[in-house]
Amino acid sequence: MTTYLVTGVSVLGGTPCDLLLRDGRVLDPADAPRDAVTVDAEGLVALPGLVDLHTHLREPGREDAETVESGSRAAAAGGFTAVHAMANTEPVADTAGVVEQVHNLGQTAGYCDVRPVGAVTVGLDGRRLAELGAMADSAARVRVFSDDGICVSDAVLMRRALEYVKAFDGVVAQHPQEPRLTEGAQMNEGAMSGVLGLVGWPAVAEEAMIARDCLLAGHVGSRLHVCHVSTSGSVELIRWAKSKGWAVTAEVTPHHLLLTDELVATYDPIYKVNPPLRTSEDVAALRAGLADGTIDCVATDHAPHPTEDKECEWGAAAMGMLGLETALSVVQHTMVDTGLLDWAAVADRMSVRPASIGRVFDQGQPLQLGSPANVVLIDPTVVRTIEPMESQSLSRNNPFRGMELPGRVVATFLRGRPTVLDGTLL
Repeated sequence: MTTYLVTGVSVLGGTPCDLLLRDGRVLDPADAPRDAVTVDAEGLVALPGLVDLHTHLREPGREDAETVESGSRAAAAGGFTAVHAMANTEPVADTAGVVEQVHNLGQTAGYCDVRPVGAVTVGLDGRRLAELGAMADSAARVRVFSDDGICVSDAVLMRRALEYVKAFDGVVAQHPQEPRLTEGAQMNEGAMSGVLGLVGWPAVAEEAMIARDCLLAGHVGSRLHVCHVSTSGSVELIRWAKSKGWAVTAEVTPHHLLLTDELVATYDPIYKVNPPLRTSEDVAALRAGLADGTIDCVATDHAPHPTEDKECEWGAAAMGMLGLETALSVVQHTMVDTGLLDWAAVADRMSVRPASIGRVFDQGQPLQLGSPANVVLIDPTVVRTIEPMESQSLSRNNPFRGMELPGRVVATFLRGRPTVLDGTLL
């Protein structure tokens, strides 16, 4: 394996130093061999490789939208060294065989670690538990289980899932959406939905399910992770649950940190997503919750769709947005450049905490002697215009298209091996 000497880099935004990446580890730069490849990183910031808890890679079954390889390429381009692949594939990842297939595809692609997420229920139908234990014991070592895209709305089934995963330190990642309150919903319920005449998705549909599941997690003594928090009320509920000492964690997406429901006035399906874009007040609460640690991490909810599923009338369009290649830029724009987070806190929210929640123990480690050489180098001074056609994803449904966002990933190293170098995917 080639040895890389990264010179003059600012680790977590601190004093510039050198990093030696050799044999998959961060080692003492004084021991750099003569044949080491030097990477001039003056002016760049080094973070531990990013970890995404919420990625849709679509394979198996929807390879027209994304494959494990194309999604992994997008992840590497965005600075990610590990992603968790959601279970709503075709067939559903509800057996050991399917999660092992996804795991193997990730290893073959080699751009990042792909950790399959197992379904909570068979076929995502919410009727009976999937093979949770078998998936946990499989070669994929599944620790995160979710029916994401569909809520586990049955309280008894949710309790049983929380009880079951305790045996192997797993976590249930809930898509909080009370289904009866969101039938036919097209956007956030509020002033804008009234003006546009679209069926609203009320905040209480998310908040009611979060409250129920926090109570269940506290009662059972199990780990609960709340997916894509989108309302100010949800932030308060999670803050309350944490004050009780319950093992509740939560994520927010980049698009919910930046975009609002006012964009739906364009009727452009690029802004159609579940949960929907909310109000500016909700955005402010989400940013504050991420800053104070109530919300543990940023997760992309990268949801690729083929062109025909997005370039159509609003009512028929699929819900979802791309996110892997723009996540770090959006976080810099909304959290770092606003003074809400420094780079050390970004590393915590985008690498350390998601790795801990997903129990990915060789990721999210500090960049110190002996740690795994999972590293992303970013240039925070660059301002780039987001061009969907430049994406590594097979899909183009990027809600940030045409926007100017700060920051560019210059290099990504997976256990000391570059997947991106000089801004180019290898």
